[in-house]
Amino acid sequence: MREGKGPACLFSRPTLRPCQRKVSANMAAHRWFWCVSVTMAVALLLIYEIPSASAQRKKEMVLSEKVSQLMEWTNKRPVIRMNGDKFRRLVKAPPRNYSVIVMFTALQLHRQCVVCKQADEEFQILANSWRYSSAFTNRIFFAMVDFDEGSDVFQMLNMNSAPTFINFPAKGKPKRGDTYELQVRGFSAEQIARWIADRTDVNIRVIRPPNYAGPLMLGLLLAVIGGLVYLRRSNMEFLFNKTGWAFAALCFVLAMTSGQMWNHIRGPPYAHKNPHTGHVNYIHGSSQAQFVAETHIVLLFNGGVTLGMVLLCEAATSDMDIGKRKIMCMAGIGLVVLFFSWMLSIFRSKYHGYPYRYDSYFGFT
Repeated sequence: MREGKGPACLFSRPTLRPCQRKVSANMAAHRWFWCVSVTMAVALLLIYEIPSASAQRKKEMVLSEKVSQLMEWTNKRPVIRMNGDKFRRLVKAPPRNYSVIVMFTALQLHRQCVVCKQADEEFQILANSWRYSSAFTNRIFFAMVDFDEGSDVFQMLNMNSAPTFINFPAKGKPKRGDTYELQVRGFSAEQIARWIADRTDVNIRVIRPPNYAGPLMLGLLLAVIGGLVYLRRSNMEFLFNKTGWAFAALCFVLAMTSGQMWNHIRGPPYAHKNPHTGHVNYIHGSSQAQFVAETHIVLLFNGGVTLGMVLLCEAATSDMDIGKRKIMCMAGIGLVVLFFSWMLSIFRSKYHGYPYRYDSYFGFT
């Protein structure tokens, strides 16, 4: 023991060096920083999670309400009639997990839209086929907006023609392919069902109501033929009449070459009336489509050309006097030139840029 100082304590705290005190302070600061960060993260999570969960529940409630409303209306009527408010709330506004096929039309009598009525019949058949199908779900709904009930919808979508079919998908806005090409495909229920399958992956089997007109007409035709055969049973030479069979074959050929089978498959409108100008088009302006009236016009023109050719053949081979044969020849030439010229004019109107025509001298230019 040194003089003038007390005894040294064996358990006294050791004196920290300056560098050790600095390390200890840094560790405490890091712990404090991480504690504050975790606390703030938890607080932010709670702040944003609670409103987000509330908004999600509200979104699900709104969606459930919309689907329930649409299902209730569909059970009453497969095609839901919508005005501007219903369209904006159920079709345009989110949330939506279903597709809506909307037909924009003008069915009021003063609109005089014959095509709209024909398209509406096919649309009703398609919607009923889906409604009473075993595969019916709430993935897709059918709706209709009439111009007189929802003109604001037409203005909002910048539409100036009817009927028009648009698919409003479950997610996003309608794309170019979501507008049905009515002039190309026609408005038959089967064609619209194929388009819906392409856009929504929902396959609809079209079931048409029974139509007894065809069987009745067939039965009537068979009855008439059977009656004629019975009345002429003693003389069956008419069955070997070449002129009769040639006339029947010619009628069949004219009907097929005019496009009647295309009409049966595609179901195009009879004509198109512009709702704004009131002008009626009987000839379709595209080479990819046609109207029913157009096939009737083509049938008439083909028949005129055929009649002219028959007259020319008779004038060349007949035993009549020369005067009558000249008249038949001139009539045949006139029919061929006139109707074939009109046929070419239709062809030029559909195939733009077609260079040939009949000039005033009855020759190609």
